[in-house]
Amino acid sequence: MYEKILVALDGSALAEEVLPHVAGIATRTDSEVILLRVAAPVRPTAVDVVAVMPVDTEQEMKRIADECLSYLEGAADRLRSAGLKVKTAVQFGDPAEQIVDFARDNGVGLIAMSTHGRSGISRWVYGSVADRVLRAATVPILLIRSKREDEDLK
Repeated sequence: MYEKILVALDGSALAEEVLPHVAGIATRTDSEVILLRVAAPVRPTAVDVVAVMPVDTEQEMKRIADECLSYLEGAADRLRSAGLKVKTAVQFGDPAEQIVDFARDNGVGLIAMSTHGRSGISRWVYGSVADRVLRAATVPILLIRSKREDEDLK
């Protein structure tokens, strides 16, 4: 049914709560799983510009990408040990935009992600990546409510 399933991860345990659900779907549908982490782009600050040792933006982006890939490979190995086909990818930019664009550009049939359960002011300030993906994506979305969100509702 879904040839490719895109799983958006941000490095948190809450985001990883979607993985067992995706593993179940991918096992039954023989889908390829793509784990995606979106990192904020590196921008030089005013201090960097005048510093004696300015930040090398390219080098810093490579360092961040390597850290993200290392994290993703750990999650991918757990899924591979269950017999799943898994790839990893890192993008830089706005998380919701990058998730939607990646799905479109790579023939993804399902986007899966956990909600972080923000509400009130924190949701207004930080926004909801899940909400933005839900509104912009053209493929089905699987949203898993995090356990923390369930506990907050009790």
